[in-house]
Amino acid sequence: MNERNSLVAAAVAAAGIEPAIKILDADAKTAAAAAAQLGCEVGAIANSLVFECDGEPLLVMASGAARVDTDVVAQRLGATAINKANPKLVRNATGQVIGGVAPTGHPAPLRTVVDETLATYPVIWTAAGTADSVMPLTYAQLLALTGGMALAVR
Repeated sequence: MNERNSLVAAAVAAAGIEPAIKILDADAKTAAAAAAQLGCEVGAIANSLVFECDGEPLLVMASGAARVDTDVVAQRLGATAINKANPKLVRNATGQVIGGVAPTGHPAPLRTVVDETLATYPVIWTAAGTADSVMPLTYAQLLALTGGMALAVR
């Protein structure tokens, strides 16, 4: 494990969850790549997507089988606009790079939305701070870990 994985593991442990970070054989920058290596459904992969929401970062934990409808999310959050964040915003907000953003371990807590679709999976796999690391969580653990709001994202 590297420094980013260690930060994520510490944040998970601080939330009362046993960290179970797994280092994959190869980078898994997409849900399909992660699912193939883990032998699970693409929908059980929780993509960590960072958006800019009214000038602030917004983390959306979305099922790998879902496409986030930013107009729907903006309406449900009462936001004016939600746009894809640039790599610099992602790095500044999370301390991690696109393709490896974990739901936790960030420099400061992020406003987070958790896709309701993920609740249908007994185990959800999230990135763990790098493109080659993942960790299993339940939906309840993901909500608790992020302090996120359960929301339909499409």
